[in-house]
Amino acid sequence: MKKIYLTIIYLFFYLPIAILIFYSFNNAEYSLVWHGFTWSWYQELFDDTALWIAAWHSFVLGIAAATAATIIGLFAAVSLYRYQFFGRNFFNAVIYALILTPEIVTGASMLLLLALLQLRLGFFTLFLAHASFCIPFVIVILYSRLVSFDKNIFEAAKDLGAEDGLIFRQIIIPLLWPAILAGWLMSFTLSLDDVIISYFVSGPEFQILPLQIYSMVRMGIKPEINALCSVLFVVTMGLVISAQFALRKKT
Repeated sequence: MKKIYLTIIYLFFYLPIAILIFYSFNNAEYSLVWHGFTWSWYQELFDDTALWIAAWHSFVLGIAAATAATIIGLFAAVSLYRYQFFGRNFFNAVIYALILTPEIVTGASMLLLLALLQLRLGFFTLFLAHASFCIPFVIVILYSRLVSFDKNIFEAAKDLGAEDGLIFRQIIIPLLWPAILAGWLMSFTLSLDDVIISYFVSGPEFQILPLQIYSMVRMGIKPEINALCSVLFVVTMGLVISAQFALRKKT
């Protein structure tokens, strides 16, 4: 019975993706009827310069935002775990509130802030927005890993004369490495996938892939979009599998 439940769950998640990949090879436009196998939509995809520029922008933005969010989230999670300070509980509650806040509220508030700061919409504003909404997710992932540690490890290190900086570099980071990688991958995926917040803070000079796909879908779903989504799925799965192998080798 458990295998049946798991099969149903996996079908629910992956059957739509399998259908999308299947129709990316369909030799027909705007049709759900199979008309034969073709690579032409992938050829059109690779010949579409605008899509590749948008994809490059999205990958650069995702890497930059994920890296910044992971670094900031790492220091924030360690501070919440190891130190007592005024407003600690309030700060912890705000983190979860940011995760639960609807994206349209976050996007509108970010646009208002950027307007007050008179910042020109483009890569920098997208970077600030994406890093900001990724940080709470990183903190939660890292903090949940930190609370599973034995605090006696840090006390023993202090008894041996290690300072906080040495404890952070030699103990905390090696122990947190799987969670750090998970937080980075989560942030990169969130940045690569975001549409609503990006719609508010993006400018005309820096187009990213989610908004490009959204504008194309409004005119109808072309097989070229199916091909693009299939490539993105393969790249994402490759990142996840590589991360799993890296973590397994590390452990």
